[in-house]
Amino acid sequence: MSTQRPPVQQMRGAPSASDARASRSTRVLATVALAGAVLYVLVDVVLQLLPPHYSVVSEAESNLAVGPYGWIMNLNFLARGVVTVCVVAALARFGPRTRLQRTGLALTLLAGACSAALAFLPTDIPSIDAPGLAPTTALGAGHLAVAVVGFVTALIGFALLTVWLRGSDRLRAAYPPAAVLTGVALVGLVWLGVAATLAPGLIGLAERLCLAGVLGWVIAVAAVLRRRS
Repeated sequence: MSTQRPPVQQMRGAPSASDARASRSTRVLATVALAGAVLYVLVDVVLQLLPPHYSVVSEAESNLAVGPYGWIMNLNFLARGVVTVCVVAALARFGPRTRLQRTGLALTLLAGACSAALAFLPTDIPSIDAPGLAPTTALGAGHLAVAVVGFVTALIGFALLTVWLRGSDRLRAAYPPAAVLTGVALVGLVWLGVAATLAPGLIGLAERLCLAGVLGWVIAVAAVLRRRS
């Protein structure tokens, strides 16, 4: 009497086809987030070298969206929104699924939406003698408000997710760089608030330090997500 061996995929411990597809899709999401964040930085650097040559030290990143190549920066803002959606979707597939994770993901998603919205809210270029960030139009004021909300929600969302990463068995390796980069973003945001009132000549540098923490966080976490998918 012959016995029939069970299919390999039905053996205990073997991943199912749906698990394999989920793993591949998570890896794709993490790869898009990683590549998109790196590309965002590269586009910023290239635009910084093009006319009208805004100062990286004293002028906000949003000024790059004003000028002959401003449309490229607006696409970059939209791309940052897509990057955020991808990293949120990838993180949502890992446990533990807690209120901390859900809140962090929701705030991070809101930050991404704010980034995308910047593409539709032209910023105001302040005059040389204007103190700090001084919008002169309704759209400029809206741009500034959305940018502030985006930075704050990103920082809080990343802080919550960083704590959550520490308790995740599969993603704990992302905790150390995530914690450091959240700290960098916090220092940049605090410095930006101080510079806006006391040292407007350093606004650009402060904002870019905050961006370094935000984008660095995405790159570091996405890299771990790719390995663990």
